Amino acid sequence: MADTKEQFEHVINICRDLFIKKLHDYGASWRIMRPASITDQIFIKAKRIRTLEITKESKVGEGIYPEFIGIVNYGVIGLIQLERGFSDNVDITPEEALALYDKHITATKELMYAKNADYGEAWRDMRIASYTDLILTKIQRTKQIENLGGATLVSEGVDANYMDMINYSLFALIKLEYGED
Repeated sequence: MADTKEQFEHVINICRDLFIKKLHDYGASWRIMRPASITDQIFIKAKRIRTLEITKESKVGEGIYPEFIGIVNYGVIGLIQLERGFSDNVDITPEEALALYDKHITATKELMYAKNADYGEAWRDMRIASYTDLILTKIQRTKQIENLGGATLVSEGVDANYMDMINYSLFALIKLEYGED
């Protein structure tokens, strides 16, 4: 699992670096977003990935790689918003936002390591398009949980779905970065 950990750290650092640059440019402007809006933002990115996978062409010249990065970062933002609640203004510094990012990406990464041990790195034998479909499925589940006001009978909450979406995106980024086996 050493390679997996190294690869995860590498793609997480790519996502984190973009998060830092956007914090510089925009501050933590996302603090005003309610979780349902974050879910919809992730949906837009996943839907674009699926469209690009099907049509094999991009009208704006960007591929799926940056969209998976966006899903990772919006997933972490979603976890922060679930923890802190949304705000009517930017109420945290970039340093606080980055500390929260690190906290939530670490928890998500640790969940992946635990699941990866149980599943025997099955993700390595999956297609990137399957990650896209799983993310879209998790989005539909998340929307349903949000519509229920979080009152599920037996299902995990929105946070678990965000974490899964982040990890599926990280799997895709690893495969895109290092090539499919």
